[in-house]
Amino acid sequence: MSASADRTAVQRYLQGLQDRICTALEATDGEGRFRRDAWERAGGGGGESRVLRGGALLEQGGVNFSHVMGSRMPPSATQHRPELAGASFEAMGLSLVLHPHNPHVPTTHMNVRFFVADPADGEPVWWFGGGFDLTPYYAEDEDVLHWHRTARAACPDEATYAAHKKWCDEYFFLKHRGETRGVGGLFFDDLNAWSFERCFDYQQRVGDAFLEAYLPIVQRRRAAPYGERERNFQLYRRGRYVEFNLVYDRGTLFGLQSGGRTESILMSLPPLVRWEYDWHPEPGSREERLYRDYLRPRDWLTELA
Repeated sequence: MSASADRTAVQRYLQGLQDRICTALEATDGEGRFRRDAWERAGGGGGESRVLRGGALLEQGGVNFSHVMGSRMPPSATQHRPELAGASFEAMGLSLVLHPHNPHVPTTHMNVRFFVADPADGEPVWWFGGGFDLTPYYAEDEDVLHWHRTARAACPDEATYAAHKKWCDEYFFLKHRGETRGVGGLFFDDLNAWSFERCFDYQQRVGDAFLEAYLPIVQRRRAAPYGERERNFQLYRRGRYVEFNLVYDRGTLFGLQSGGRTESILMSLPPLVRWEYDWHPEPGSREERLYRDYLRPRDWLTELA
């Protein structure tokens, strides 16, 4: 859609959201503090990466803002818009991934982003993208229901929730494993069918809902006891996270193709991970329950209510 877009307002919102989320996570963690790294991109733009390691809650977490521009669209950005190949671009976004110590606290990801293509022979074309998803290791119905109720409340209507919940299930799917990365949430991209104001409002609703969705789960599970078995399973399942981000994730591909800061792009990878050849969960175990009941698309709001 070629219409007026307030790029400054989007940037201001994203940087403010980064501040708010980091402040809340530091308060929740209680010990860890975010290291801040401002960076510049040779081709234009830059950002600020904030990474917390070795906290009381978070083994590692990153909350990164980037604002980059360039003279030619990266291939990942024109995959669904070939007519924009060769256009100059401006992209900004906030992306976070949190890897807690305790296997009973899920890993989570959130991203909100804005993209503008400036063709040499036409009007600027803009779109929004974003969403959040949850990756539990020892899933609880109560947590999954809360997560999806919060996601639904962030959407302007039931149709948007249904469409973007489905998109999340389909996007965060490891085809080579035949399983979802977790229990889903919301995912949307190329959003410009509405007015700029309505699209921007929706992005803000999603970004603002993240802490409301995640922190109550953290507080319920952070003190749950665990041992070597649970820790090993967490590290094994983190391998799936690595596989998805390096094989399928469009944000990772865009960052690398656009010449972004590699350390910031790969901040999403967990600090410790393990793979084990041909491993299968013990029948009847909680580990098997994750595979059987959670790593597939489901109508959570109906089935768990």
